[in-house]
Amino acid sequence: MNILFTASECFPFLKTGGLGDVAYALPKALRKIGIDARVILPKYGAMSDYFKNNMHHIQSFDVPVGWRKKFCGLEYIQHDSVPFYFIDNEYYFYREGAYGYYDDAERFAFFSRAVLEAIHYMGDFTPNIIHCNDWQTGMIPVMLKDIFRFSPRHNNIKTIYTIHNLKYQGVFDKNILAELLCLNTGYFHEDALKFYDGISFMKGGIKFSDKVSTVSNSYAGEIQTPFYGEGLDGLLRSKNWDLWGILNGIDFDVYNPAFDKDIFAHYDKNYYGNKYINKSELQKMLNLPVNNNIPIIGIVSRLVDQKGFDLIAYMLEELLQDGIQIVVLGTGDRRYEDIFKYFAYKYPNKLSANITFSNSLAQKIYAGSDMFLMPSLFEPCGIGQLISLRYGTIPIVRETGGLRDTVFSYNDDTGEGNGFTFANYNAQDMLHTIRRAEYFFYNRKDIWNSLILRGMWQDNSWNNSAYKYSELYNSLF
Repeated sequence: MNILFTASECFPFLKTGGLGDVAYALPKALRKIGIDARVILPKYGAMSDYFKNNMHHIQSFDVPVGWRKKFCGLEYIQHDSVPFYFIDNEYYFYREGAYGYYDDAERFAFFSRAVLEAIHYMGDFTPNIIHCNDWQTGMIPVMLKDIFRFSPRHNNIKTIYTIHNLKYQGVFDKNILAELLCLNTGYFHEDALKFYDGISFMKGGIKFSDKVSTVSNSYAGEIQTPFYGEGLDGLLRSKNWDLWGILNGIDFDVYNPAFDKDIFAHYDKNYYGNKYINKSELQKMLNLPVNNNIPIIGIVSRLVDQKGFDLIAYMLEELLQDGIQIVVLGTGDRRYEDIFKYFAYKYPNKLSANITFSNSLAQKIYAGSDMFLMPSLFEPCGIGQLISLRYGTIPIVRETGGLRDTVFSYNDDTGEGNGFTFANYNAQDMLHTIRRAEYFFYNRKDIWNSLILRGMWQDNSWNNSAYKYSELYNSLF
């Protein structure tokens, strides 16, 4: 089976979030079970020169964008046993970042059409399935069924569309139907692309793909409700008989405390004593008092409402009265950035606020913390809790989406569980759960150490998920 995995970002070329990890690790896992999975993405200017200089040019061709024709180059490189194709256009993609530009509709309209045009130039590789991801690729299933319906190279290709975060939908003015997408105005219809007064790329992916999936079983259920559905819950309920929830994993080669080049000392599930070297070195690095008997709560996140920072902000000063240290890494809403800066100034021995993003520091926090806090309002899958379990850092999460599917609260009666959870989106419940974790850290080291080991032995790799995706692919034929 040939799978063309198309995404707007991919580690290690350019990554802004969890999609970048998935686009790298899932095709790699699929190839290990005999599926010819390849990836196609934009060639961004922010990519390293190493990758740019080692690409092989396959072909140049024109891509229609409305009435215009735009240059497109198709480049190729093999990395970590996975073939990668790149859509090259300097005007659209040679910028500092991936998203957030005034012309994102045009950029990803071009990308979607270019992916389909590029299939003509891929030699003996013709995909059986194009696996699309998030709004930036939502027009691919639409164009495939409309513009390419008579193309011999395309007419047997199926599409799968994976929702990574329904909140970001790619909603634009209806005029782009003809102006950018080469589609007629009949698509501005409730049963097609119309979304209020605009058109939604996300809706296009859901409506016109052959199968729809999302990144956890719980999130698949949540997005069929008005609270989580972002205006598309009715459409998703109409597909609930065939809406797949497949949990993301993490790449155990990349996230491995036994070999991680970014942490201070290596350790694994057979001997994790060096985890405490990482803790003391992290405390030194961030000018916190070095004390192994004080628990560190790590937070690595975008500082936005979705991630539960209104709860944290409300309880932060009260939480800082406890015998704890908090290490925060991330950027986001100015309000939350300023709150953390203020309390880091007020409690310099208890809070380190790192208002930036650094993959290296993130890994040090995963390895050096005792607990990892994710009180999300919603979380399609989440990657932070999976990394924290891998590194022996016990997660404290709200029971939503993928967090509910991967973190299970410690049960005093049965001894089961791998972390601490709370159900209601409530600051007091969050504080109570953190203090419950503190109790076990201080008073029940036997249980605490068993939770560390349980998380480290848990298989959150892509192994199981790759077989689930294989089952999804096969269900199309």
